[in-house]
Order: sequence, then structure tokens, then C-alpha cells
Amino acid sequence: MALLAHISDLHLDGTARATERATRVLDHLRSLPQPPDALLVTGDIADHGAPAEYEQAAEILVAPFPVLTCPGNHDVRAAYRKALLGQPDADGPINSVHQVAGTAVLMADSSIPGRNDGLLDPETLAWIAATLDELADTPTLIAFHHPPVTLHHPFVDSIGLTQPEQLAALLEAHPQVVAVLTGHAHTAAAGQFAGRPLVVAPATIWTLGLPWQGDQLADLDAPPGLAFHVVEDRRIVTHFRVVT
Repeated sequence: MALLAHISDLHLDGTARATERATRVLDHLRSLPQPPDALLVTGDIADHGAPAEYEQAAEILVAPFPVLTCPGNHDVRAAYRKALLGQPDADGPINSVHQVAGTAVLMADSSIPGRNDGLLDPETLAWIAATLDELADTPTLIAFHHPPVTLHHPFVDSIGLTQPEQLAALLEAHPQVVAVLTGHAHTAAAGQFAGRPLVVAPATIWTLGLPWQGDQLADLDAPPGLAFHVVEDRRIVTHFRVVT
């Protein structure tokens, strides 16, 4: 069994508000009687992609368990690579695979530099396909920033993942994929994609107001949220929590 914590959209910008909210969530995770096997952070770690924002993120995201990250549309690859990965600048997406308590986790880059919508580009799709081929017998999660389905909010749906059918085709050929995990929408959500569970993590920084709740886009007073995924017997169960 794997227990995975999942947060998204920290939008660290040097302000006290963003810092306190992200720190509160990490303090909560570090204090749990049973810590997670890993923490997934699905993008928009920084708000402006500035080096100082990633340096702050590197300090906040220190934990006694692995912290696995991928970029979002607010992230800048060069600064992200240097501060969070200790890597030199390089072209191309930031993709990584990890083994966590018998489950493989693919952290994929759906960002398009300079744009808010997302795409799993040919390099990333080829990497996903090759990695899944190598992990044919391993329960696998695929995590990235942009949701690949309609979430029924006009703003979020205008900047979601484009060409999701390419990923859907890959999943059809790889039955070991247990679920798809994303962020970006600033709202906890669950659905299906290509016949698999799709889970969208709530945001740390603010919560999306849904159209049927009124005209408010951002609820700044809602507490930061997180998800806990339990993966066992090639099934996933997700619990959502807020940190007050």
C-alpha cells in the first residue's frame, strides 16, 4: 500500500500570505502520526517563476519523506531546475519517474513556456510511453498540472490541457495506470479520464469559486487544501482535507 499526499498551486511570491499557507500545510504533513510515503506537488510552485521564489520553495518543501514535483504554467523551467533540482538550465520539459512503496509515479511537464494552457508535448508523450513500457507490471500514477477534462468552469476550462486524446491513447495501451492526478484548477475535483480515475488537488493559495455558487472567482478565505491518495491492489482511494 502507498500513502501519497498531494498538494498544488502554492504560488509562492514572497508575500507573508503565500508563505504562511504553504508552511502551514507542510507543518501539518510533517506532524502526522503516520507520514505519507511521498508528497506530490503538481505545479505552480512559484507565482512569477523568479529564482527567489524557488529558493523559498526549496526551504518550505523540506520533509522527512520524498517530495516529488512537476511544473505548472506559472513556473519557469530554468529557475525551477536550478533551485529545486540542482540542475543546469536545459531545453525541454521536466519529467521524472519515482518508485514509492510499490507504486510508480510519473511527474510529467504539461507546461507551455509563456502560456497558461497546457500540452504534453511529443517529447513528454514519448517519455511517458517508454516509461510505461518499462513498468508494465507496476501500478502507476501519472501526475501533471493541467486537467485533461472539462471541469465546468469557463475560466479553468479555457486554460486546460490541449490534445488530451494523445494521452488517452497511451492509457488504453497501458492498463497498469491506476489514475491521473493534476492541479491547476484551485478546486478539489474527481472524475474520469480514459476510463481511469482523475483527481484534481485543491490549491494551497486560494480556492476557486464555482459558477453555481456565485460570481466570485477566488475565495481567499478558504483554508488551504490537500488530498491523500491510498493506492492498493491497483486501486486508488482519495481523501480531501483542509488545513486550518
